[in-house]
Amino acid sequence: MGSVSLKTGEGSVRFRRASLCSSALNILMLLSVLITNLFALYAFTSPPINHNHHPKNISLISEHVSLILREIDYSQKKLNQMEKEFLGYENLDLSRPNIPEELKTFLHPHPLPLGKDSRTGITEMVAAVAHSCSNSVDLLSQYMNYKVGKACPDDWNLAQKLILKGCEPLPRRRCFARSVPKLGLSQFPVSLWKPVGDKIANWNGLNCKSFGCLNGKKLGGDCVGCFDLVNGTEKQRWVKTRGKNDFVIDDVLAMATGSIRIGFDFGGDSGSFAARMAEKNVTIITSVLNVDAPFNEFISARGLFPMFVSFDQRFPFYDGIFDLVRTSLNGLGNVARPEKMEFVMFDIDRILRAGGLFWLDNFHCIDDERKKIITRLIEKFGYKKLRWVVGEKTDSSSGTGKPPVYLSAVLQKPARG
Repeated sequence: MGSVSLKTGEGSVRFRRASLCSSALNILMLLSVLITNLFALYAFTSPPINHNHHPKNISLISEHVSLILREIDYSQKKLNQMEKEFLGYENLDLSRPNIPEELKTFLHPHPLPLGKDSRTGITEMVAAVAHSCSNSVDLLSQYMNYKVGKACPDDWNLAQKLILKGCEPLPRRRCFARSVPKLGLSQFPVSLWKPVGDKIANWNGLNCKSFGCLNGKKLGGDCVGCFDLVNGTEKQRWVKTRGKNDFVIDDVLAMATGSIRIGFDFGGDSGSFAARMAEKNVTIITSVLNVDAPFNEFISARGLFPMFVSFDQRFPFYDGIFDLVRTSLNGLGNVARPEKMEFVMFDIDRILRAGGLFWLDNFHCIDDERKKIITRLIEKFGYKKLRWVVGEKTDSSSGTGKPPVYLSAVLQKPARG
C-alpha cells in the first residue's frame, strides 16, 4: 500500500502499488470525466432559452462554456497523470507526441506468469529505466523507434549518448543486433598479445576506421597507443615502471592476504591489465565504453571479458565477490562532484571482499584540492594503506605549464562487523 519514491540529484522515480483507495480514486476520476463531458454535450446541444439575447445572458453562457472547457482540460491532465502513475514513472511524460509504442509497451507493468509471489507479495514486474531518461525523451524516442522482430538500427553511438546522459539500462529489447563477422581471431592465450584486425569492429559513427588510425591519437589519460600490442608501450605496462607512480603486478599481488582469483578493472581501456592478470591465472572483467574507439570489440578479440557500463550505473555484481578492483577514475575524477566520486567509491567497496585490494592506478589530481578530496574520501572507508605514492609525471602536461600530479595507491578493505 502507498508508494516508494527514489530521490536523486536530478529528479525522482516513483513506484506505486495498487490499492483499494487508488482504484476507487481512479473510478471516481473516470466518472468525473464522464459527467463533465455529458454536461458539456448537454450545454452545446440543448435548445437555447429565449431571453431576447440579453448581453448578461450571453456573458453567463460564455462563463459556463469557459468553465466546461477548463474542467475538460483539467480532466485530461488528470488522465495523463493517472497513466504515468499506472506505468510507474511519474517524471517520464509518455503523453508527448511521437512517443513510440514500443517504449510504452516496455514500460507497461507485466503480470507475473504464475500470479502473486508468495514471499514478496509482488504481482507484476515493472521495467527498469533511469530517471535521467526523462531529460532525454527525444533521444530515447529515437532510440526506441524500431521494428519489433527485425534488425536493430545501426545506431550504437545514439545508445552511448543516452548512457552518457545517465539513461541506463537501455530499454531496447525486441530487435536483432547487427552482427560483425569475427574473422581472424586467435586462440587463447596467443590472442592476448596478437594484433587485432580491423574487421572485427563496427566503425560506424567513429572518426577513425582502423586501429592504426587510433594508435596515432590520444584517447585518454591511459590510452595512448593502447591498441598497438606489438610496438607500443602496452606490453611494458605493469611489468616495468616508468615512474614512481607505476606499480608492478607481481608486487601488488604479493601484498594480498590470500589468493587473488577474480577482479574488476573499472575503465580498463584496451584490456591490457586483464591480459597481464590472465597470465597470472587471475580472471578480470574490464568495463569500458566505446568512446572514440571500439574498446569492447578489441577486448573481446583478445579473449577477455568486456562489460559495457558507465560510471553512473550501479555495478551489476553481488556484494563482496571480487578479490581486487583496479581503476584510475579517469574521465570521472577531474570533473565530477565529490558526491559522485563518493557514489563510485561506495560501490567499489560494496563489490570488494573483506581483505581484498583496491588499486588506485595513477589517479590524475588536477590540483592540490582535488588530491585532498580523494584522500579524505578514501580515508573515510578505513582502508589499510599498503602503498601510497603522490608524484609528478614529467612526460606529460596538465595545460597549466606545471607537470600534473598523480596519486597511486594499493589499499586493503577492512573486515567490518
